[in-house]
Amino acid sequence: MTDIQRYNPTVLWSDAVSFNGIGYFVEVPESGESFREQTLALLTQADRTLQAIGSDKSRLMMATIYLTDFSNRAVFNEIWVDWLPKGHAPARVCVRAELASPDLLVEIAFMAATRQV
Repeated sequence: MTDIQRYNPTVLWSDAVSFNGIGYFVEVPESGESFREQTLALLTQADRTLQAIGSDKSRLMMATIYLTDFSNRAVFNEIWVDWLPKGHAPARVCVRAELASPDLLVEIAFMAATRQV
């Protein structure tokens, strides 16, 4: 049996959690003013988190994408397609949402297979 592993846990959340070969994490952009800048920053952060949990973007299984404005969806999809390895798109849902900070334009919850040793 594998224990739950929490990465950088705080009182309110952990940066990521993995259990039984599956990693879960949520990213909000740490930088950027425009939608494009925020999306690129978020995906760079996701790459770092995936590496930390022993995974990579080819092992993504699910993404829940939150956009504050659906007029940004085409830009998001363009960046998303460029970021993902060809043939490795995860299942996904994209919803319009009000995020925790008015400065945030995008947030993504990820689920990925990890490499168990």
